[in-house]
Amino acid sequence: MTSVSPTAKAGIKLNYSLHTLELRHQFTLASGSRKTTPVLITSLEYQGLTGYGEASMPPFLGETHNSASAFLNSLDLSGFNDPLMLEDILSYVDKHLPGNYAAKASVDIALHDLAGKLTGFPVCRLLGLNPDRTLYTSYTIGIDKPDVIRQKVSEAEPFKILKVKLGGGNDREIIETIRSVTDKTLCVDVNQGWKDKSYALEMAHWLNEKGVIFIEQPLPAGMIEESAWLRERSPLDIIADEAIQGFDDLIRLKDVYSGVNVKLMKCGGIRSAFIMLESARKLGMKTLIGCMTETSCAVTAAAHLSPLADWCDLDGNLLINNDIFTGVKVIEGRISLPQGKCGLGIEPLHDIIPL
Repeated sequence: MTSVSPTAKAGIKLNYSLHTLELRHQFTLASGSRKTTPVLITSLEYQGLTGYGEASMPPFLGETHNSASAFLNSLDLSGFNDPLMLEDILSYVDKHLPGNYAAKASVDIALHDLAGKLTGFPVCRLLGLNPDRTLYTSYTIGIDKPDVIRQKVSEAEPFKILKVKLGGGNDREIIETIRSVTDKTLCVDVNQGWKDKSYALEMAHWLNEKGVIFIEQPLPAGMIEESAWLRERSPLDIIADEAIQGFDDLIRLKDVYSGVNVKLMKCGGIRSAFIMLESARKLGMKTLIGCMTETSCAVTAAAHLSPLADWCDLDGNLLINNDIFTGVKVIEGRISLPQGKCGLGIEPLHDIIPL
């Protein structure tokens, strides 16, 4: 389904289309299970060039095809005649309506792609980052039965780091299953699945012995005092995900967590993510650049920021059957940005948006 917003009058023209991503495996974490994720692909057209963006909307974000469409339909970019005025345009988008961060991210990503194409530079260079300093990405292993876990680990053979979902009641079994077939570095993501701080601390010590390097969102976001208590005692870094969406959360919780998982869909796009990554580092926090279930559009956008982070979890495009773009590659476990291309460096696999 393709729609054209009112911004098609003049200046920058905004189009979008609605899609549903199909996951290769049932994706199970502590909060639930799903096989699909709704996404929206945005395009910004200007003087014959097109920039692409994406909004991925897993359930916990609270955004849908309908809400994202309504937000984009309410934007009017026709008065902006210079796409390189990113600050002016994105300030307008950010302040237009509260929330809608994934929808805002789709415009932000498309604008950065367009700006790169206009200037002839890749997005990372526009941001002053070195494309040779990309990171090794983790590969996600969802909660499952032992035989399926072993299959997923086998599929992740090229990756040096595995990100393991926990919080489903069989945590030790999952880790023991993985350790029976590989000694790769592990990190774990509990997705708020543990409800008791003492149990979380016990697991932190046990996971440390199993070669885990950090724990992501072990306790619910609302358990602030308990999370601070855990951070002070844990042998592993405690990384916030659901608890820290944007910059204000980062400042409010800077002393509660050891680090933060920055995702474009949570904070509103590349510009906000860049600010959060730099600010977190200045605050002495560890940084992880992550993603949702996304196409190579949004994953590539996040990959351009990876030189700023300590860790990288950018495998969302590898977990789906129906990618819409080509873009970032993973070579021997390491993120490789598109070579010799400007903007994001992505290419659509088929005509998805009317030009």
